[in-house]
Amino acid sequence: MTFTTRPTLTGTFGMVSSTHWLASQSAMRMLELGGNAFDAAVAGGFVLQVVEPHLNGPGGDLPAIIATAQDPAPRVLCGQGPAPAAATPEHFADQGLDAVPGAGPLATAVPGAVDAWLLLLRDHGSLPLADVLAPAVHYARHGHPFLARAAATVGAVQDLFEQDWTTSAQLWLPGGRPPVAGELFRNTTWADTLERLVDEARAAASTREAQVDAARSAWSQGFVAEAIDRFARRPFRHSGGHVLPGVLTGADLAAYEATWEEPVTVSWQGHTVAKTDTWGQGPALLQVLGMLDSLGVTDADALRPDTAAGAHAVVESWKLAMADREAWLGDTDAAAAAADLLDPDYLRGRAALVGDTADLGLRPGSPGGRAPRIAEQARRGPDGRVADPTTGEPTVQSDGVTRGDTCHIDVVDRWGNMISATPSGGWLQSSPTIPELGFALGSRLQMTWLEQGLASSLVPGRRPRTTLTPTLVLRDGQPVLACGSPGGDQQDQWQSLFLLRHLVGGASLQEAIDAPMFHTTSFPGSFAPRLTEPGVVVAEDRLGEEVLADLGARGHDVRVGDGWSLGRMCAVSRDPGTGLVAAGANPRGMQGYAVGR
Repeated sequence: MTFTTRPTLTGTFGMVSSTHWLASQSAMRMLELGGNAFDAAVAGGFVLQVVEPHLNGPGGDLPAIIATAQDPAPRVLCGQGPAPAAATPEHFADQGLDAVPGAGPLATAVPGAVDAWLLLLRDHGSLPLADVLAPAVHYARHGHPFLARAAATVGAVQDLFEQDWTTSAQLWLPGGRPPVAGELFRNTTWADTLERLVDEARAAASTREAQVDAARSAWSQGFVAEAIDRFARRPFRHSGGHVLPGVLTGADLAAYEATWEEPVTVSWQGHTVAKTDTWGQGPALLQVLGMLDSLGVTDADALRPDTAAGAHAVVESWKLAMADREAWLGDTDAAAAAADLLDPDYLRGRAALVGDTADLGLRPGSPGGRAPRIAEQARRGPDGRVADPTTGEPTVQSDGVTRGDTCHIDVVDRWGNMISATPSGGWLQSSPTIPELGFALGSRLQMTWLEQGLASSLVPGRRPRTTLTPTLVLRDGQPVLACGSPGGDQQDQWQSLFLLRHLVGGASLQEAIDAPMFHTTSFPGSFAPRLTEPGVVVAEDRLGEEVLADLGARGHDVRVGDGWSLGRMCAVSRDPGTGLVAAGANPRGMQGYAVGR
C-alpha cells in the first residue's frame, strides 16, 4: 500500500490532526506559545464549535481519552451529559410520543462539552483561559469561511427556521437566506458569551486553575445556565411536527460536572487499545478486534480488510458487535459489564458465528450468561422511510430529522502528552438557537429508548449511549497513537479498518487513512428514525470490482459509493524511543488537515 493524497507529517515538536484546518492551526498555535497537547486540544475544540456548527456546538457532548507525559496510563474524560431530571418516559407518553424526537428541545441532554473542555484545561493545561479561547473568539467575532456542507444544512432546515425556530433564523439566515459556501460568517453573540466567561473568571479569581473553575461556574450556575433555563422550556416544533416545550432546567446544569474515568482496554496485536466504558460504543470496537484475532488464527485474510475474505470477516464481526451494542451497551442497570463482553472465551464463541455468507439477522449474545433484550421498535425494523447509506455525513430532512455527524481532534506534543477527542452534538439544526448565547442545545436523547429495562433506556440522570468514540493506543505502557473519526454509527467501523491497515498491515498513518473504506448498516441505527438495513454493506468503489463482486456473491447487499466518500479519520502518533511525532488527516471533503513540525 503506497498511495497517499498527501504525506504523513513527521517531526519532533508536536502534531495536530482535526476535521477542520482552522481548528488544527489554532491548536498548533497553542503549542507554539509553549502550551501542551491539552491546551492545544481545548483551543482546537472551541474553534470546531465555531467553524463546524452543523457538526458540533457548545450545547453538545465530548468524550476524550488522554495520556500524560507524567502518567501514561490512559484516562477517559466524559463530557456526555445525562438526561434531565424531568425527561421521564411518562412525560413523553403524556405528550403523545412513543419515541424521543430526532430534533427539538425534548431531545436535549444536559450539555457537557464546554464543562469537559474546561475541566481538561484546569487539570492538565498550562496556558491562561483567555489565551486558549482567543482563536474561537476571533473566528466567532471576525468571521470564518462558511463550509459548503454547513450551508447545505442551513438550507435544508430554512423553512423550519423561518416558520418556527425563529431565533435560529435570526442567526443562521443573515439577510433572510442561508449563507453561501465560502462566505464570511460571524456569530458575535457566541463571541460575547466566550468573552463574558473570561471576564467573569478574571474578576472572580487570580490563579489559572481558579479562573477556569470560575468560568465553569458561570456556565453551569451563572449567566449561561440562567439563559438556558429561561429558554429551554419554550414550546417549539419537533421532528414529527409536535409543538412541545423542553424539560431541561438550570438545576440540571448545576447538578452536572464532567468526570474523569477509567477506560476499557484490550491487548491486541502487541498493543493496548483504550476506549470509553459501556456508555459509549467503544467496547464494540474492542469486541471486533478480539473476534478478528480469533478468525485470524485459521485464516490470516481475516486481518486484511482489502481482500474479500477480510472485508467479509470485518463486516460479519461488526454485525455481531453491533447486535451486542444494541442489547448490552448503555448507562443503565441493564448494561453488561465490559469484562463480560470482552471475555476471550465469549469473543471466540461470537467469532465462531461468522460463516461463509452474509447473515441478515440481529444476533446479540449472552455475556455472563444473561439473556439479551432488544427494543421492540428495533425488532420491528425500518418504518418505511429510506435513508441514504452512501455518505456517512449528516442527513437533515426538511422536518428537522437529523442523522448526525461530528468532529474530531488529536494532538501529541514533544513531551509525550497525547489526546484523542470527539466533540459532537449541539448542532445548529438540533434545537432552536438560544438568542442571548448564540448556540443551540443538543439532541442526544434520541439515542435512548422510551421502553424501559433496556441497556439504553431513557432514565433521568443517566447518560444516553453515545456513538462518540475516541481511541488511544499504547505499546509497552506508553501512548503511541491517538485516532478517531466522525460518522455516527460508522465511527468505530472506519477506525477498525485504519487500525488493521496501520498496526497490522504496516501502512503509514496517511496510507491507512486514504485507503478505501466500507461499513455495514445491518443493525439498528442510533439516530432517528433508527433504521436497520439487513445485509447492507456500503463501500467506496476503490475497494475494487473483484472484492465488491465477491462480497455480493457472499450475500451482502453492496451499495457502492464514490471512491472518496466514507470516513473522516484523524490520527497522530509518537515513537517513545526516538520522540518522533507524526500525523495524518482525511482528504475526503477537502476539510480535514494535519499540521505540525
